[in-house]
Amino acid sequence: MEATGTDEVDKLRTKFISAWNNMKYSWVLKTKTYFSRNSPVLLLGKCYHFKYEAENEALPARPGCPREVRVIAGSVEEFREDFISRVWLTYREDFPPMGGSALTTDCGWGCTLRTGQMLLAQGLVLHFLGRAWTWPDALNIENSDSESWTSHTVRRFAASFEASLSGERELKTPAVSLKETIRRYSDDHERRNEIYHRKIISWFGDCPSAVFGLHQLVEHGRRSGKKAGDWYGPAVVAHILRKAVEEARHPDLQGITIYVAQDCTVYSSDVIDKQNASVTPGHAGGKAVIILVPVRLGGERTNADYLEFVKGVLSLEYCVGIIGGKPKQSYYFAGFQDDSLIYMDPHYCQAFVDVGAKDFPLETFHCPSPKKMSFRKMDPSCTIGFYCRNVQDFQRASEEITKMLKVSSKEKYPLFTFVNGHSRDYDFMSPAAVDEALFSEDEKKRLKRFSTEEFVLL
Repeated sequence: MEATGTDEVDKLRTKFISAWNNMKYSWVLKTKTYFSRNSPVLLLGKCYHFKYEAENEALPARPGCPREVRVIAGSVEEFREDFISRVWLTYREDFPPMGGSALTTDCGWGCTLRTGQMLLAQGLVLHFLGRAWTWPDALNIENSDSESWTSHTVRRFAASFEASLSGERELKTPAVSLKETIRRYSDDHERRNEIYHRKIISWFGDCPSAVFGLHQLVEHGRRSGKKAGDWYGPAVVAHILRKAVEEARHPDLQGITIYVAQDCTVYSSDVIDKQNASVTPGHAGGKAVIILVPVRLGGERTNADYLEFVKGVLSLEYCVGIIGGKPKQSYYFAGFQDDSLIYMDPHYCQAFVDVGAKDFPLETFHCPSPKKMSFRKMDPSCTIGFYCRNVQDFQRASEEITKMLKVSSKEKYPLFTFVNGHSRDYDFMSPAAVDEALFSEDEKKRLKRFSTEEFVLL
């Protein structure tokens, strides 16, 4: 009886924490985000300029928009459609308990894992759907800038809390049927895109079987000394994502891998070796690779000199975003306008969605409205992600990224660098010596160092 009473207290505590976070963050979601019509908006390598939205053709580069980035003379709605189509992964509640714990929510501790999931999801969207893809129903979901958002949120979570006390399950968000959605599509290509869209989201489901779900990520973290309920830093999450992709056995995921930079250095031969390892039929040019680079943009506070570097990164077509945020609050940075970063916030706690259901709702996996934050508020610790489709694409990307690093760096040394050769040539441990099942001792030491946010500043 005593144990049962303790479990009930823990459940009530979890409900109160979730309700409090949603009350707190619903005000953030309700706050309108303003964009200037006089400045370009960059979103993961795409450049929009609302001042020219009446025009129907691409414009030459404008001041504030990198020369190599094509300006899209699109409307505000086209930008919103592009933003909303990115996969949004937030706190969830009432999911199956984490292994080794009674936790059924990641509210209050899982935000960096969620932003890491968002970055990986964007890499998979590029891999399977391409950068030009947008979700056909993107503009049909509820806009969080509406005045009714907060009152709607309070009512929904009050009902959820009452239902939890009576043992009832909250009703799922109404959704368009998969059959109805696919029936609208005019060709096989669009049907294929919708199938992959749902498949990508299902891989991040909050259940033990989802390959990139929170349960699996926590399990990978446990091998490096982390456990459910701990706070995860951006660099630790980078290594957890790498391990999750390496151990994924789904047939569709055998053509992609992850490389994590060592001490702000990308060793080109190591990357190419990973791309050429166990190449499956249909990937003659090598596997696709997501390159993750943990960096630190200053000491205790972000150095303003790195603003141009962050802008340069988010302007590249290879960029899949940044795992960053404010101190103790992780955000997924996907773009910028002027000196403000555009991000998605994982701190809003939503109800568990069973992604194993055939017609599971998609609406809660897409953020209705972008948010902006001053670059000055950014925490200096972050992880940057790039996607390359094959070996040739990686070689081209390394040249373009190196060029961007030289242009944007005000210091003598860039924040990170690409080096020819293998890490073993520079007295680092060879990747071949890493245990396939567990983190190596060298990795564990590096993860421990990263978890205390100790970085070598160049």
